[in-house]
Amino acid sequence: MNQTHPRGQNQRRVCLLISGGLDSCVLSAHLAEQDWEIIPLYVRTGLLWEPIELIWMERFLACLNHLKLSPLKQISLPVGDIYQSHWSTTGNHRPGLHSKDEEVYLPGRNLILLSKATLYCALNQLNVIALGPLKSNPFPDSTAEFFAEFQQVASRALDHDLEIMTPFSHLSKVEVIKLGDHLPLELTFSCISPVGQNHCGTCNKCAERRRSFASAFVQDRTHYDSLPDL
Repeated sequence: MNQTHPRGQNQRRVCLLISGGLDSCVLSAHLAEQDWEIIPLYVRTGLLWEPIELIWMERFLACLNHLKLSPLKQISLPVGDIYQSHWSTTGNHRPGLHSKDEEVYLPGRNLILLSKATLYCALNQLNVIALGPLKSNPFPDSTAEFFAEFQQVASRALDHDLEIMTPFSHLSKVEVIKLGDHLPLELTFSCISPVGQNHCGTCNKCAERRRSFASAFVQDRTHYDSLPDL
């Protein structure tokens, strides 16, 4: 589902599920440049890095300051009672520098986000939802099949025509960085183990970020607490 236009060509409003990371922040600018009216939506689920992520996301959106960008909307769907001892809520055994990407799996992440986001859209007369999974995403709720089936189920359950767009599903992280190299990418946030308000530099997501900037030959202005060898 990598289309960039909804079924109704006169529909130019989109609810963007934004997380503060490189992918969704670059996507916000990409959609604005394509003349979409964007309602950025952040779903709080109680993960450890969310307070820091929100600080950086608000800085990025303020810097972007696009006329097509509405104020950030926040909603909540806590998962702590379900995740319990998961590393994302406890910080214990968080995936480190040399861990596999599969180790950063957040069970049902897109299922959780879309469940409440689609309800928000139905109640606010929005028909298009965008989010930023990439082609390298290995998780089962990030496939084209999942998004197509969820779109159908949510539309039926809410009696509201919904379309899920994933415009970056054919891109790699390196390609997204190149696409957004004119943006203040240092204001995006990718870390799962922040030190103060900064990237730790030693977790799986920091390693992915550092490698991707290097491979894209784009200067990485991110402040990392430490820079161990990759």
